[in-house]
Formats: sequence, C-alpha cells, structure tokens
Amino acid sequence: MDLTLLSQYVLSGLVIGVLYSLMALGITFIYSIMKMINWSMGEFYMIGSYVQYALLATFLGSKRWWLALPIAMAVVFVLGLVIQLTLLRPMFVGAVERRDEYATIITIAMMLLFRNAAIVLGGPNQYAPGDYARPVTIATLPISGNRFVALLATVVLLVAFYLVTRHTWVGRALRGAAQNRVAIQTAGIDVLRLDMLAFGVGVALAAAAGALLAPDFLVYPENGAISTFKGFEIIVIGGLGSVMGSVIGGILLGVIEALGSVFLSAAYKDLYGFVLLIVLLVFRPTGLFGEHERTA
Repeated sequence: MDLTLLSQYVLSGLVIGVLYSLMALGITFIYSIMKMINWSMGEFYMIGSYVQYALLATFLGSKRWWLALPIAMAVVFVLGLVIQLTLLRPMFVGAVERRDEYATIITIAMMLLFRNAAIVLGGPNQYAPGDYARPVTIATLPISGNRFVALLATVVLLVAFYLVTRHTWVGRALRGAAQNRVAIQTAGIDVLRLDMLAFGVGVALAAAAGALLAPDFLVYPENGAISTFKGFEIIVIGGLGSVMGSVIGGILLGVIEALGSVFLSAAYKDLYGFVLLIVLLVFRPTGLFGEHERTA
C-alpha cells in the first residue's frame, strides 16, 4: 500500500469520525445536564432523516437542500422540548424515587413508539435523498458532494456549540449545571429550564446527524439503531459527560474502523471499535476525558 492510498483511508476515517461525534455529543450533552441516558436518541436521529427527506421530496426540492437541515433540527428541537416538559420533568419535580429507572422506562417507551410510528406512516421501505452537491476532493480523498456537505455542516455545528457553551451566559449556566445541579440553583438559575433546553439541543444534534447522513445511510425506521450503538461506544471511549471526549472519541472510532477494514477485514468493521473500547477501559476506566461531578 502506498502513502496516497493510506492517506485516503485515514482521511475517510476522519470524515466519518467527525460525523459520528455529532450523535455522541447529543447523548453526552443530555447526560451532563440531566444526569440521565436517553435510550431513544436513535429515534430522534431517524426523525431528523425522515423530516429532511420529506422536505427535499416535497416542498424544497434538491435546489434548496440547505434549508432542510435547520428545519429538521427545529422540528426535533420543539419535539424534544415538549417531551422533556411532559414526560421527563416529573423526574425532578415529582415524587419519583428512582430517577434512573424512570428515565430508562420513558426513553425506551419513546424508542418503541417512534420506531413503530415510522413503520405505520412511512412503511418498512428505505428511502434515499438525491444528490444535491457535486463530488469534491479533500487532499488525496475523493468524496461525494453529500458527504462533503455533511462534513462542513458538522464542523459548523461543533464550532457553534463550542462558542455558545463557552462564550455566552446560557453556556456558562449549562456548564455550571453539568458540574453541580444543586449549587447552580443557589445562584438563582432555573435548572428545570436548563434541562428542557439541554434535552431539546441534544435531540436536535441527533436529528442533524440523521439528516446529514441520510443520503449515505438511507432513511428507514431502524436507521438510528447503528448510530445509537456508535454514539454510546464513543462516549465511553471519550469519557461519559465530556464534550471534548465525544469529538475525539468519534474521530478515533472512525480512523480505527477505516484502518481495520483495510489491514484486517471490512467484515469486522464494527468489532474494531469494541477492541479499542476494551483496551482503553483496561488502562483508563473513565475514558479519555472522563469528568467527575463536583460535590463540594
């Protein structure tokens, strides 16, 4: 194998790794604020892909593809706000004794509800949005226009997320809630409102991943399962609750899968990430950037 071909595989892994990180970021962001795992993230990914496909196939067309992503994110964001307000807020304002079990039951129920609703409304068929951008070349890597657009949009979303969380009042409040929910309330912050915002943003990021990857991974009721699987794998590698870990973990997973497919076998692509996960946990059980909650 020459250096050009090797660089192509590395770049391919970097590209898909950045896209993976968007899903993982949504999972870890919700966990950081609400201290719960959303097992239905894959279904919000699926909803985002369906909304994007429906918009392109009916109202917008391929020429206005750039409007589909923000609309899909906005639809899922509003859906997330409603779900958090009606189904998840009782975790913090009611007499729920076991919050982890409550959150698990609710989110698994949403997973089954949304997946079966997609089957009823859209059928078991697979759909694929048409190409809306020309192929380009990144260094030595030829890449489809759709995937290049997905890469650029993901980078923009990651940068915007960083700027908002680091340089705005809302971002500082969210980081404070992630560190200690009780202490942030003593400063006069409405943590319940932050929960609603965090859940909406987290599922909107998952919807963005679904919309951006729809041309490559297709649109069907179970298309979020593999993304959820990858997302949880990444947050364990990067460290549960770490935003930086979500990005770095996604890139590592993408590169490991790409190189493993070349040097070993493409048939076991999903296995290589687990090998990395096991090796990492042996030496660093908290992941690469594992964070600990402040208790004092």
